Amino acid sequence: MAVPARRDPRRWDPFRDFEELYDRLGRWFEEGTGEASTWAPSVDIEETDLAFKVDAELPGVQKDDITVEYRDGILQIAGESKEKERVGIVHRRTRRTGRFSYQVTVPTEVDASKIDASLSDGVLTVTLPKSEAEKSVRKIEVRG
Repeated sequence: MAVPARRDPRRWDPFRDFEELYDRLGRWFEEGTGEASTWAPSVDIEETDLAFKVDAELPGVQKDDITVEYRDGILQIAGESKEKERVGIVHRRTRRTGRFSYQVTVPTEVDASKIDASLSDGVLTVTLPKSEAEKSVRKIEVRG
């Protein structure tokens, strides 16, 4: 007689299972066609009164392999995550390699001359300061 196994509900995550399946299918398609498609890194975008901050996860990517451009209100991050040379047998591979690209439209005017980008601990941080016109907002009282 089989004894039912008890599952810990904290460990089961159906969304993780779907994400894993999606990643597997994507890699299978890329390998099957012989084409390496472009992927997008995970990104967080934060807005303060003074600037927008974009954090992109790019583990293992060197700064020389990243291009950051801002043109006509669009920020584009592009580059390549290079495959590292393996000596042994790979049993599981979930990290992405190859060319990546991410772009986002910034909703307000940005001072392009003061945009800053830095790479630390596998996270690219791009800071886009808002222009002076955007920061000089004043409340106007309505008289009656």
